[in-house]
Amino acid sequence: MHLRNFSCRILGRLVPAATRRAARAPSLGRTLCTPPVREATNARVVDLRTDSRDEASAEMLRYMVEEKVTMKELQDHAAAMLQMEDALFVPSATMGNLVAVMAHCSRRGDEMLVGDLSHMHVYEQGGSAQLAGVHSTTLNTLPNGTFDLDEMESKIRHSYPKLRYTRSRLICLENTHNIVGGCVLPLTFLKEVQALAARHGLSVHMDGARLMNAAVALGLRPATILQYTDSVTFSLSKALGAPLGAILAGPRDFIAQAARCRTALGGGIREVGLLAAAGILSLGNVRQLQEDHNNARTFAKGLLECDPPLFAVNMESVQTNIVRFHSKDPCLSVAELCHRMAQVEEGEEAALGQRIQVLTLSNLGNFIRAVWYPNVSAEDTQLAIRKMQYLASEYTRGGKNIPDPPYQN
Repeated sequence: MHLRNFSCRILGRLVPAATRRAARAPSLGRTLCTPPVREATNARVVDLRTDSRDEASAEMLRYMVEEKVTMKELQDHAAAMLQMEDALFVPSATMGNLVAVMAHCSRRGDEMLVGDLSHMHVYEQGGSAQLAGVHSTTLNTLPNGTFDLDEMESKIRHSYPKLRYTRSRLICLENTHNIVGGCVLPLTFLKEVQALAARHGLSVHMDGARLMNAAVALGLRPATILQYTDSVTFSLSKALGAPLGAILAGPRDFIAQAARCRTALGGGIREVGLLAAAGILSLGNVRQLQEDHNNARTFAKGLLECDPPLFAVNMESVQTNIVRFHSKDPCLSVAELCHRMAQVEEGEEAALGQRIQVLTLSNLGNFIRAVWYPNVSAEDTQLAIRKMQYLASEYTRGGKNIPDPPYQN
């Protein structure tokens, strides 16, 4: 496709979004497998469904149009930032993870060790088996996103090349960990995993879709985290603001093989200067992530301060930009609570002084997930807290008694 045609298609999608944002009109973004949400008249919408945005800001749009950036410049910049030998642009972090598995596990029937609650295992359609022919052995995910190292070592196969056994080749980690609520993997754990992998001749890949959130939470450079891994995938769109794309980084020979795998999967997009420019600018947004973390923690505290106490949240897991919570009343389902948060109920405007819609997603284990990103301000966060306080008070006023079960993990 000619660059001009490609540019027009991209800009045709982005310009209306940037114009709406400049006018401060709320955007509902993606539906993400949820029922369509109808925006109430004159309502303030706080969209906490995902930090992966498919719309560029006005500033990013201008940069994409005015600056001439090549994909090689983006890849070189990312590699230097991560202190990796080389880097590769991929359309999505899911493709980046799959390409990494294909490059690390060169023979069909090879095996990777992966967490049972990891994004790679739960949300990526079993691509490692479906497309790469790589077998997965799952490890029990602990509440902080780590694994028991004794269990990990016990599941590494030592019988290859006997005819009936596969060959263990790869350990996959997720940092930050989505399903457990955005927890950051401790450096001591990463160091121990690296040592274990080295003893058995395995590689370590990190699904670091939100790697930059982990780095900000720890107050470290990303490279400090990655010294214990062989490769990493991180997203340019999650929280950083690019409309799409991810980076896979690692040793030069690994990236060369990964580039072949990317092409086989149809990810070798040409004439992508616009996306390269967006990626370069997004990497300058890392420092802003601390504000997202602060807002997420403020919201989590607000849930616990609701009177009556309808909501439960584990504050120890609120380390970055994700809050995972549930209702203490088992009769109030996740689906119903998400629905009530997204609607403007009768009498709400009189009670709160305005109409507020809070959009969230259901999460594995009967939880609700809320995620912060730069478009969600401190003011938006306070509006979301007011909405939750209103729902708690109205739920109790309706005659519901709230039990106090132990926190579910």
